[in-house]
Amino acid sequence: MSTSVSPGKDLPSDGPLTAGSPGAAGPAPGGGSPVDGPVPGGGSPADGLAAAGANRLRVEELTVSFRLPGATVRAVTGVSFEVRPGRCLALVGESGCGKSVLAHALLGLLPGNAEVAGRARLEHAGGSLDLLGAPEAVLARRVRGRAVGLIPQSPATHLTPVRTARAQLEEALRELGHARPRERADELALRQGLHPADLDRYPHELSGGMAQRVANAMALAGDPWLILADEPTGGLDRPLVDRAMAALRGLCDEGRAVLLITHDLRAAERVADDLAVMYAGRLVETGPAGRVLDRPRHPYAAGLVNARPDRAFVPIPGMPPELTRLPDGCAFAPRCPSASGACAAPPPLAGGVACHHPLEDDRA
Repeated sequence: MSTSVSPGKDLPSDGPLTAGSPGAAGPAPGGGSPVDGPVPGGGSPADGLAAAGANRLRVEELTVSFRLPGATVRAVTGVSFEVRPGRCLALVGESGCGKSVLAHALLGLLPGNAEVAGRARLEHAGGSLDLLGAPEAVLARRVRGRAVGLIPQSPATHLTPVRTARAQLEEALRELGHARPRERADELALRQGLHPADLDRYPHELSGGMAQRVANAMALAGDPWLILADEPTGGLDRPLVDRAMAALRGLCDEGRAVLLITHDLRAAERVADDLAVMYAGRLVETGPAGRVLDRPRHPYAAGLVNARPDRAFVPIPGMPPELTRLPDGCAFAPRCPSASGACAAPPPLAGGVACHHPLEDDRA
């Protein structure tokens, strides 16, 4: 499947970065948004997930900043991409580059000092909704959990410590309108490789892998067609990471879309169809995951690949810039061996790479 890029300030004009092809997710029945029409929802694979080919998350020029006393944090700048059912787009980069801020912006979970610009539309055959402009009531009742499921970082810390996993999962199911929450909780547990009795444990009684599976079950409680997985492998050993990635790949294979946010390139390699590399709040390279990981063209993307233990195992020299003091030009220039005077101007994302000196395939 080829990857294309959507029009925008930092992107060429041949269509958005596509993480999808027609899959099998469909609109939730009966849901009308007061903003732009019905909000695209999900259905279970057993329902056939009809009309999924029209489902899409399209992000255009998303920019997020935070006002602080005497400073502004420019966390995300001009990011554009697209995700469709049946595919996984992995957003990768060092910690602090803005990946998680982007995910929280899509679900309206940013603090009050955040300033957000751009567009992020959930689209389907019956209409569309701009997530960035939607009222909280719409996000809470029609988007979170129903159209979009979130797998958070450190799942165990997101569970209430004084309630069992079952109590929390069944509460989510009741809020989402399930008539038989206990039976559905057991079904979700079995689907994630848990015994239903495991749900009767408290969070401190769950292993890291079990907590991850509970988080997956919570994210799937409302049958969303899109899953946002925010660093889902943190704190897991490699076998559990591989198992978690296999579970995400299974969601794509059954017709859901996955936006994976991670700094683990090996994990991304196992599940992603497309890859977007983020540095200092901007996308610096996009394309099919295999191509980006095998033949990266941006020096930063090449540095990430070469830092892997199964590659050169050489760290990228220097440190990422402070997001309160970003340069006017290429933010990677101080760490780049190919930097020149041209890097004083910000490079546009053209042909899948934002660099004045992109690497040739033989160099990468």
